[in-house]
Amino acid sequence: MRSAGRPLSRDETQRLIEKHERLWTQLPDKVDSVWNDFPWPMLKPPATPDDITANHVTAYMRSPCWLDSDKKSTKDRVKEHMKRWHPDRFETKYLPKVVESEKDRVKQGAGNVARLLSDLLRKENENSSSSNIFGD
Repeated sequence: MRSAGRPLSRDETQRLIEKHERLWTQLPDKVDSVWNDFPWPMLKPPATPDDITANHVTAYMRSPCWLDSDKKSTKDRVKEHMKRWHPDRFETKYLPKVVESEKDRVKQGAGNVARLLSDLLRKENENSSSSNIFGD
């Protein structure tokens, strides 16, 4: 078990990402979901929607510890996660399975994630277009 405040090692980060991917496959069959059942895209689990910040989501998405990081760009990974967290999809597929007492918190957290992923995608698009300003 890691001590509070210490960053995750590369192995710990890879295990966390793998756990999150497994959770996404299990989530559609889960009933009575609660906040902690969701694979929030952060290296440290958030306790509240306000804990979900641009810095945390960006660090997670840009982590070099993704097993497919040599094949998939951050931009592609963000797009993939946007599909998962998009409000229309999330609120019809996952939110109905959340226990009533947690629904508002989960909905707000998912909304924060969707907004932050959208902002990150915009930045990734700006970075990729500005790095190729002369069409090289």
